[in-house]
Amino acid sequence: MKYTVVLFCVVLFISCDFFKMQEEENNTSEIVAIVNTEKLFKKDLKSILPQNINKEDSLVLVKSYIQNWAIKMLLLEKSKNNSSLETVNQIDDLVKDYKESLLINNYKEELIKQQLDTVISDEELETYYLNNKDNFRLNEELVKIKYLHIDPAIKDKDKMLSLFKSDNINDLEELEKEELSFKFHQFNDSSWVQLDKVLLKLPFSKEKLLKKTEFIQKQDSIGLYLVAIKDVLLRSSIAPLSYVTPTIEQMILHKRKIELIRDIEKIIVKDAIQKNNFKIY
Repeated sequence: MKYTVVLFCVVLFISCDFFKMQEEENNTSEIVAIVNTEKLFKKDLKSILPQNINKEDSLVLVKSYIQNWAIKMLLLEKSKNNSSLETVNQIDDLVKDYKESLLINNYKEELIKQQLDTVISDEELETYYLNNKDNFRLNEELVKIKYLHIDPAIKDKDKMLSLFKSDNINDLEELEKEELSFKFHQFNDSSWVQLDKVLLKLPFSKEKLLKKTEFIQKQDSIGLYLVAIKDVLLRSSIAPLSYVTPTIEQMILHKRKIELIRDIEKIIVKDAIQKNNFKIY
């Protein structure tokens, strides 16, 4: 061990010219470090060096890699010498099981990519939703809301107020043309959004925003806030289909994956029995 460490140190300190290795395509079998019977070759270091790295950085990176490699080899040797045969066998079994699981799961994923039907119709979504409504109760409040934050000194403030209050699509389009002068806004009040996220932007209490209202406003030192709340859903209410559609899609696809894998497993077993590759005695 003493001589191994000394040899490692010597090799480490003479590694100053390793940065040239990218230019030296030959002689890749040259040994750069040895720990006991394990060897580290020059070719093993080629992949760790980024392109166009300078000499100083190359030297630091190579020295660090060699040192880490040596520590790993020394610890590995110590662990082998101080582990019981039972422990080694248990680790071997775990590694074997893990490798087999990775191979099987990778094979299954490839089959799923090739065979899984990912098209979900509106009818299927609605049927799943109606059959599982109680599973989609809200743990948060939702609102359909539009809001606008503008500078209190903005020109044509009365015009902005009038356009914001209007339900006419042309007025909304005209208001959107002025969006560069807004601090932030949300005009789409046809989609449900989490109230907690809205509260991060607006200086209103939760109680205030949980009441349907055509128009409320508030002004502070940094601006004027305009809000219109079209609809509200309270906590524990059944979530609307539009809000939980992404979740339902994931559930349907997950169910299809499980069914597909079961079908594949049945086919594999049946095929093995027919070919006499699987027998039960």
